[in-house]
Amino acid sequence: MSCRDPREADDQPVSSTAAEDDRDQAAVLAYVLALHPTHLSPPDLVREVSAGAIEFAATDRVERAVRDLVGSGLLHDAAGLIVPTRAALRADALLEG
Repeated sequence: MSCRDPREADDQPVSSTAAEDDRDQAAVLAYVLALHPTHLSPPDLVREVSAGAIEFAATDRVERAVRDLVGSGLLHDAAGLIVPTRAALRADALLEG
C-alpha cells in the first residue's frame, strides 16, 4: 500500500482552511477600507465582495469573514452598517505610509 501525500495528487498546492479564511478576511477588510467612508449593510457587502454569487459557499465565506473581523475588532456593525474601526483605519494609514 502506498503512503503518498494526498497534497501531491495533482501537484496543486493545498491551502488550509485557516489560510483560506485569512485570505477572505483580508479581501473583505481591504474592500471595506477602500470604500470608507461609504458603508454597506451586511447583505450588500456580501453581494459585492462575492461578486453577486448566490451559492451558499461563496456567501458564507464573506459572512464568516465579516463575523471574524468584527470579533477581532477590525470591523464594527453599527446600526446595520459595516464600518471599519478606528484601529483598522489607523493600521491602513500606517501601511500605506
